[in-house]
Amino acid sequence: MVTKKYASLAQIQLLISQEKTSCSELAEYYLSQNKKNKHLNAMLQVFDDEVLSQAALIDQKIKAGTAGKLAGMFLAIKDNICYKGHRVSASSKILENYESTYTATALNRLLDEDVIVIGRCNCDEFAMGASNENSAFGPVKNAADETKVPGGSSGGSAVAVQADLCLAALGSDTGGSIRQPASFTGTIGLKPTYGRISRSGLLAYASSFDQIGPITSSVGDAALLLEIMAGKDELDATSSSNKLATFSVDRSKKYKIAYSKEALESGGLELSVKSAYLELIKNLEHDGHDVVEQSFPFLEQMVPCYYVMTTAEASSNLSRYSGMLYGARSEQAEDIESTFKKSRSEGFGKEVKRRIMTGTFVLSADFYEAYYSKAQRVRRLIQQESNKILENFDFFLCPTAPSTAFDIDGEKSKDPIQMYLADIFTVQASLAGLPAISVPTSIYKGLSIGMHLMGRSFEENDLLNVANTILTYDGKA
Repeated sequence: MVTKKYASLAQIQLLISQEKTSCSELAEYYLSQNKKNKHLNAMLQVFDDEVLSQAALIDQKIKAGTAGKLAGMFLAIKDNICYKGHRVSASSKILENYESTYTATALNRLLDEDVIVIGRCNCDEFAMGASNENSAFGPVKNAADETKVPGGSSGGSAVAVQADLCLAALGSDTGGSIRQPASFTGTIGLKPTYGRISRSGLLAYASSFDQIGPITSSVGDAALLLEIMAGKDELDATSSSNKLATFSVDRSKKYKIAYSKEALESGGLELSVKSAYLELIKNLEHDGHDVVEQSFPFLEQMVPCYYVMTTAEASSNLSRYSGMLYGARSEQAEDIESTFKKSRSEGFGKEVKRRIMTGTFVLSADFYEAYYSKAQRVRRLIQQESNKILENFDFFLCPTAPSTAFDIDGEKSKDPIQMYLADIFTVQASLAGLPAISVPTSIYKGLSIGMHLMGRSFEENDLLNVANTILTYDGKA
């Protein structure tokens, strides 16, 4: 396992206050870490000179007593989050040289508090994948075992934190793209309630699902990043003004937790993950929490429903990349029709093409009712059933992923259905729009296992509190 020099922003800020380090020294450290670990392919670009100059400026602000809440935090951002004057490609050739003209609202709020962006992270192309093998710029390697995937689509963000290339990272989560990589890399991954964080400046995959969220090593850092990013944004009509309370640790608080009967009985659940699941249930019970088996009848319907819905939205969202107004134009284009066909054929990777075609198919007049309309109804049932469970319980517990990190270019990578099933436990929160978190709980043969907690809408602080409690079971908190 990778040993991190700094565990949290609180630790860094204490060292700065004691004059034992500075932002400039931290910058040198994280830049050197990126050079040493370039082979992991987690970072597509590191902003070396910019990082050093920003660190010097923030050191001045610290001395003057005017520094923001995030002074000392070095942050990596997923390559689908816009940062003015910097490239953003969604790890796709169709946007390879695109430079953003504005900054995502969520990132702007962090910059206002003196976060330093160290670089942009590799990801599955347009956030479509569960292994980070679909990037146009090559796969990301898991720092714990470089023959294994880091998970996806925010695999680069997760490895950046895992390998100590930064203190924290931003990812995006559509069906598990923050939480599953967090499980594979031993990090904390939070998907907020849909609408909690503005989507303005996040390159769209499926707009009714996409959410920006943090990947961290400490619960406190995840809570702080969430607190700063959250809130209403005029640039995103789906963003919420629901207030977020300041996070505080309360070990005395006991919760009523449902655990998934169907997940425990799932045929695809690896024995090591099942053992970790049962062990966590036992630890929670021993700690005084009320843990009850609960059936959720839609486990088998969730993945098909999710992929019908998201591919339909993707086919619409990605239609803008045509080589005309957006996206690289093919050099072989001769007229409007060939511009569309050749630019998209050359610019998009295999998985993106597969999902666009699937989405176009389910939206077609002949199949709309059979697939898309039916998926909408199933989604509503999943939302209703999830909220019904959470009327009686504080959280719904299951494994984050059915397995530990699997082989790069292995059997799962060659079978789209098997790859899609990697999302089987995470898509519930996405379909329901509910907050969820992945917490590392154990190690099996050097590979991390994470557990997944889903909570009530806009009650992220309770999720973070119980996550912090779980980390104490093996001394991580």
